[in-house]
Amino acid sequence: MELHEKIRCLREDRGLSQEALAQRVGYTDRSSIAKIEKGVVSLNADKILLFAQALGTTPGYLTGWETSLPENVLPLPGLRDVPLIGTIACGKPILAVENADETVSAPDSIHADFALRCQGDSMINARIFDGDLVYIRAQPEVENGQIAAVRIGDEATLKRVYYSPDRHRITLRACNPLYPDLEYAEAELEHVQVLGLAVGFFSPLRQPPTA
Repeated sequence: MELHEKIRCLREDRGLSQEALAQRVGYTDRSSIAKIEKGVVSLNADKILLFAQALGTTPGYLTGWETSLPENVLPLPGLRDVPLIGTIACGKPILAVENADETVSAPDSIHADFALRCQGDSMINARIFDGDLVYIRAQPEVENGQIAAVRIGDEATLKRVYYSPDRHRITLRACNPLYPDLEYAEAELEHVQVLGLAVGFFSPLRQPPTA
């Protein structure tokens, strides 16, 4: 399929009129789009980029530069930077050292406000290991059983959160039976703050130990 045919097909698939597409790419009327879709007008690289953005695709697709991937290869997701603000305990709570000068990449599909690096083994049954990055969406409460970053005084930990029905007690539960629950009630709750919901994590590939 040629460039002009791809533009026409994508425009129609998106439900755009020629007038609407003309406005998106900076033309004054539909006649320019009609000529382009007939293949009688050539586009330079800048215009191809504008058309790709307007049609929700890539310049590589429009020009045919992109090649199809094998069935067993998945394309990398789009990435964006989120601040890495410190380390969080997957074990006993540790001092939460905030450092917003560093950023890490997160997939566009993960709606995270910041990331934390895990330390310890209390969340291994949730497949979160020492050294993993966990992505956090900032919010003051989570649903029972959800994994959250929780500040306890000047320390922070990553645990499953459970509230009592009257909200007068909070239980922080590890995903490792070797760790006891952490429970806080009444006045103790003044020092406990849910920082946000864990919405994803990144775990590097770990090789099995050699014999």
